[in-house]
Amino acid sequence: MQHRHHGRILKREKAARVALLRALARGVIFSKSIITTEARAKEMRPYLERLITKERKGGLALHRKVAATLGKDAALRMKKNVVPALGGRTSGFLRITKIGRRKSDAARMVHISLVE
Repeated sequence: MQHRHHGRILKREKAARVALLRALARGVIFSKSIITTEARAKEMRPYLERLITKERKGGLALHRKVAATLGKDAALRMKKNVVPALGGRTSGFLRITKIGRRKSDAARMVHISLVE
C-alpha cells in the first residue's frame, strides 16, 4: 500500500519532474494549448491551476511567487493575457480533451488548453 503517496513520478527524478511541469505550464501559457500525454497533462493541471489562482488574487507577493516558479516572462504574460481572458471564472481554468493514441508507443495523447 502506498499510504500518503500522491502524484505521478513520470519516470524522472524530482528535479527533472519539476522542470518538466514548469516547461509544460509555460507552453500552455505562451501558446494557449499543447498536446502531451495524458499522465503529464493530469499531473500538470493542478500545478498550473494553483499558479493561475495565485495570479488572479493579485498582489505583488503572489505575483513574485508565480514569477519565481515560472519565470518573469511567463508570469507577466499570465497577468496581462491569461487572467483577463478568464473573466469571473474562479476555477477550472484548463480543459483536457482526449485525442487518441500515439502511433509509436500507443501512449494516450490529450490536448490541454486554457478555457476562454
